[in-house]
Amino acid sequence: MIIAKHRIVTALTALAITGIMAIPAQAASDLDRAFRIISGKRFVDLTHSFSPDSPVWSGFGQAKFSAAGDPATKQAYTIAKDGFRTTYYEMVGQYGTHVDPPGHFAEGGQTMDQIPLKQMILKLVVLDATPYLTKDENHAFSVDDLSAWERKNGRVPKGAFVALRTDMYKDFTSNPERFKRAPFPAWSFDTIKFLYQQRGVTATGHESLDTDITDKMDSETWLLQQGHFQIEVMANLDKVPAKGALIVVTWPKVKDGLGFPARAFAILP
Repeated sequence: MIIAKHRIVTALTALAITGIMAIPAQAASDLDRAFRIISGKRFVDLTHSFSPDSPVWSGFGQAKFSAAGDPATKQAYTIAKDGFRTTYYEMVGQYGTHVDPPGHFAEGGQTMDQIPLKQMILKLVVLDATPYLTKDENHAFSVDDLSAWERKNGRVPKGAFVALRTDMYKDFTSNPERFKRAPFPAWSFDTIKFLYQQRGVTATGHESLDTDITDKMDSETWLLQQGHFQIEVMANLDKVPAKGALIVVTWPKVKDGLGFPARAFAILP
């Protein structure tokens, strides 16, 4: 009887150990397959390189880059003298392609370091506003425009990141003064509310410096105060399909950060 019980306990222990070991093995296998799939896909950078000359809202002013040096001697570090070099950056957080966390416009809203990691990789939807710009170069993408997009491409999926293509990004380097123009093509307030309230999207983004076609900032104020983040000054959305891609977007983990340059890229289907 004792021997039988011992055999049963031994068998159950072996099964338990096998089960425990199988879970991480299966997870590793899934990740291996995911990596093989993703590494074979085409990636599109949705981020501008930025410099002291990059366009920015006049209320913030241009960035300043300089060689960082020893605070005691005031001498810049160089490879020849010190074996390394580095740069001192002086700029506002909302510079270049950047993240606006809720705390940017909302007292008590999430700051950059509090946005969940799972919100940094999402299904990507690209709404193309360029057909409307031939008649109105400052078109506000409407709910009717979104409905037309959905009739062609299907319903915007819940939890997605929705980006608005206007091709403004092409002026960021080639014609920065035009890029800073106002008004400019962007979102209508009704569309922003519809996407978050009726479609349950996680975040939105666009190519312009601001969310709204005017400086009223109704859409930006509302979405940030509702607890969502946005990515501004995006690039290369004309190289991404309307649906089927993924977006990966991240930024430095600044404690209580209210905005910072971000790195965003798409993984194409």
